Amino acid sequence: MVAIGEGVTMGLSWNDRRLERRVKPGDGKPLKPFRWWQMTRRSLLSIALPVGGGGGLSVTYTVEVKHGGDPESGVVRARLYRDGLCEAESKLPARFPVPGGTIEVRRSEVGMRRCHFVADDDGSETRLVPDPRSAEGRRMNFAREHPGASALIGAVSVVLLLIGVGLNLLQAAQPISEIPAIAESLGTFESPLRLPVWLNVTLGFGAALGATERAMRMRYHWLLDSGAGT
Repeated sequence: MVAIGEGVTMGLSWNDRRLERRVKPGDGKPLKPFRWWQMTRRSLLSIALPVGGGGGLSVTYTVEVKHGGDPESGVVRARLYRDGLCEAESKLPARFPVPGGTIEVRRSEVGMRRCHFVADDDGSETRLVPDPRSAEGRRMNFAREHPGASALIGAVSVVLLLIGVGLNLLQAAQPISEIPAIAESLGTFESPLRLPVWLNVTLGFGAALGATERAMRMRYHWLLDSGAGT
């Protein structure tokens, strides 16, 4: 077991050290099984890590994130379970020291953004495996069984988000250009698009669907998804 707050700290950035310092001991409670109605509200991802210098021994670490936040505070936290018992917890983004490295956890407003084990020795990254009953697990299984359809859905998600980003930029450019200092030096910009309300709503809904689909695959790009990052 790696004690909370210990682990390899040399060479870490200030932010990494800050994230590790805010990890708190867990309450030791057992991990509850995943239920089908939690598919969009809860994420469970696991990895088996060797311990005791090899010999075939390993422990399973599971990360739990309840996207609605804690009932008492509303704060969204990541909890780390070791062989089914809660060992640590942290606000997001989180960085948990574990044998041989760390587990890094981030989320966006629509789901998981990152949940990877990062090895201390070579910096290699391994994504934790989602529970097959979760949204991430079902999406992963769909990609495995239907790779062509999965690739098409992924491409459509990117297109929907690109359209959403483009519309946001066009709509934001006009009021920004009307700021007196900017208008005097550069002139004002008038958006060439005049979309009806129903189309704006439809495209916004499509962008939200695209962001959700990418979150189920834990895909993130600063331009496409930064509007939903935490």
